[in-house]
Amino acid sequence: MEALNSIVGAINGVVWGPLMLVLILGVGFFLQVGLKFMPILKLGTGFGLLFKGREGQGEGQISPFNALMTSLSATIGTGNIAGVATAVFLGGPGALFWMWMTALVGMATKYAEAVLAVKYREKDELGNFVGGPMYYIKNGLGAKWAWLGFAFALFGAIAAFGIGNGVQANGVAQVLEANFGLNTSITGVVLMILTAAVILGGITRIGAVAGKLVPFMAVSYIVAGLLVLLINIGGIGDALSLVFTHAFTPSAAEGGFAGAAVWAAIRFGVARGVFSNEAGLGSAPIAHAAASTKGPVNQGLVAMLGTFIDTIIVCSITGLAIIASGAWTSGESGAALTSLAFETSLPGLGGYLIAIALSIFAFTTILGWSFYGEKCVGYLLGHKVLIVYRIAWIVMIYFGATADLGFIWLLADTLNAMMAIPNLIALALLSPIVFKLTKEFFASGGASEEGGTTPAE
Repeated sequence: MEALNSIVGAINGVVWGPLMLVLILGVGFFLQVGLKFMPILKLGTGFGLLFKGREGQGEGQISPFNALMTSLSATIGTGNIAGVATAVFLGGPGALFWMWMTALVGMATKYAEAVLAVKYREKDELGNFVGGPMYYIKNGLGAKWAWLGFAFALFGAIAAFGIGNGVQANGVAQVLEANFGLNTSITGVVLMILTAAVILGGITRIGAVAGKLVPFMAVSYIVAGLLVLLINIGGIGDALSLVFTHAFTPSAAEGGFAGAAVWAAIRFGVARGVFSNEAGLGSAPIAHAAASTKGPVNQGLVAMLGTFIDTIIVCSITGLAIIASGAWTSGESGAALTSLAFETSLPGLGGYLIAIALSIFAFTTILGWSFYGEKCVGYLLGHKVLIVYRIAWIVMIYFGATADLGFIWLLADTLNAMMAIPNLIALALLSPIVFKLTKEFFASGGASEEGGTTPAE
């Protein structure tokens, strides 16, 4: 077991290492340039479509709004609380700047993923729309690339049980036990019941729950974070100065902070940014493929907002709260650092707020990733195994809440990164299609598009 752990650890160091981060940023920047920075320039258009997209506008199971909320349910999670704190702890305040840069190129990546997901989606045997990297690889690149789609689905199916299930359940159980003394077994059972009530209803119910819970939890966390920033308003100017200064110059040791080189700020800012918003990993387009949208570009404009909301808004509030409150020099890391920042500003309340936020964020991540994993399994084995998959998913929650997940976390984290490789290859090869559809859409003044549904084979 120790040898296996070492092997997986070595692979993890490669797939989450500099080459992978350069690949993710490189493809994102290539897409952003190819799109002539449209995802940034048309941000307002995206929000306009999001507001209009609360109701279905074409063929699909869920509204464009609920598709975005489903993808956000999987991305707004522990990465926004613990991930940002870890990036600042290891890379200094400058890491936040590089998280922003990751998000700006990641908007183009997320846009392209959704455009291709809708363009090349299929109807399965049950009449439901299915899509994502495995489908745009198969239908867009042809049979000779089918093995790449198979690889994505395999990595996604296995990684989902760890990164989207066991690890999340474990996080909820640990934080509730630490703050409220709740037994981990009780947490496991409650999470199983709540999850079963949602996922057994399929994407329609997942989308409906996400459409209500995600906006509520995101707005609540943002309001709490803004309150912390308001309390520390005198330190916000200095905090922003630290972010921009240490993005390009080393951070000196201070208090419990050990100091960090510029490379550390870049490395951890980019890595945690990608971990948080999942741009390039290929997970979000699986949800966007189910949207009842007018066409690929319409949904792409909505999808790119996920990266903006997740990183530019939510992660920024966490990072600035940690820096402006002075907690970043305490020596704490992860969720404990964010909790300290909030508790320092809101004594007797801040720590509990973070515990509750982490729990809700992790629960919605379980819901979002259940759908991602389900579609990967369905692609590999067909829809008949999905009820077995859902039951296994529910059982895994209890195991995750009560067990030591050291190796499972490492394996899932490794496979999670490996999902990105086939997806990024497909995005690069299919980029001319994305550019063409985008040009035609805006040349026609944003007229309705064809949905691009491919019949199931």
